[in-house]
Amino acid sequence: MELVLQPLKLPSDNERPFVIAGPCSAETEEQVMTTAKQLAMYGCHMFRAGVWKPRTKPGGFEGNGEKALPWMQQVKKETKMLVATEVATPEHVELALKYGIDVLWIGARTSANPFAMQALADALQGVDVPVLVKNPTNPDLELWIGALERLNLAGIKRLGAIHRGFSSYDKKIYRNMPMWQIPIELRRRIPELPIINDPSHIGGRRELIAPLCQQAMDLGFDGLIVESHCDPDKAWSDAKQQVTPDVLDYILSLLVIREENTSTEGITSLRKQIDELDNQLMDLLSKRMRVCREIGKYKKEHNMTVLQTSRYNEILDKRGAQGSLLGMGPEFVANVFESIHEESVRQQIEIINK
Repeated sequence: MELVLQPLKLPSDNERPFVIAGPCSAETEEQVMTTAKQLAMYGCHMFRAGVWKPRTKPGGFEGNGEKALPWMQQVKKETKMLVATEVATPEHVELALKYGIDVLWIGARTSANPFAMQALADALQGVDVPVLVKNPTNPDLELWIGALERLNLAGIKRLGAIHRGFSSYDKKIYRNMPMWQIPIELRRRIPELPIINDPSHIGGRRELIAPLCQQAMDLGFDGLIVESHCDPDKAWSDAKQQVTPDVLDYILSLLVIREENTSTEGITSLRKQIDELDNQLMDLLSKRMRVCREIGKYKKEHNMTVLQTSRYNEILDKRGAQGSLLGMGPEFVANVFESIHEESVRQQIEIINK
């Protein structure tokens, strides 16, 4: 289905992107108000704080719930900032709207669950409120779009997406792998949908926030949602990924905002070179697949299995090393050849089963 959207009208200025900032959790009234006033002083556009905070494992601080919502009201009254919080159940929606929360966002664990998303969509039926949807924990673009569609069918037209990265079993530099190609494809599929980057949850460490913010701006994201706390080392949740308002201000002051509509005349000839090289790539891939089909015929005649594991490992090892020498990341090279091998296997299976 095609989304029916209305502009979110995100406030920003010429030098900085739209920014939602505030602590991971609304811990105390003092902590909320102190952080909010500091952020307002630095020109923050919208204040965020988690009111309901169910953690991965029980036993930690799981939010103050309704008790914290009057604090959000006070932030709005004293700083004139808009306020936002996460909702995960229909009861959360009801309370957030009751206390005048301006913007709702839906977390990654919730967006991954179509039952939960439908319950939230039902609760929001007929309500005109902006809703931001974080990507599901797993890298599934269709699931992300499906969550947005459920809300849109319920009448929510002021929608936005939050890219917070994707869970990975392996320990990497990031808390959640960015997998930039997924939000890029979301932008291609729904160009009018605002996409906001969440460097705090992607990085998981405050020293990664600045480079992730810049990368998001370089890719044309519409804004940022960053966790900021008046005393992050003493935060009750996710302390390592929060920064003070003054540090956030410094990070934002260093950002280079690219001109999206700048003339591309100077790179036209380079793009023509890319097109020609892409044509050559397609031609080479076609020739490679032709050879793979010949191998498939040989395997059929000699009753051989399609998958030859030792040969596959040899290709990955050899091309990975070659890619590194040529200035390409080994993970990129592995992904390319895994895809090529997958298509080769598919074509050989077709031949064997004829």
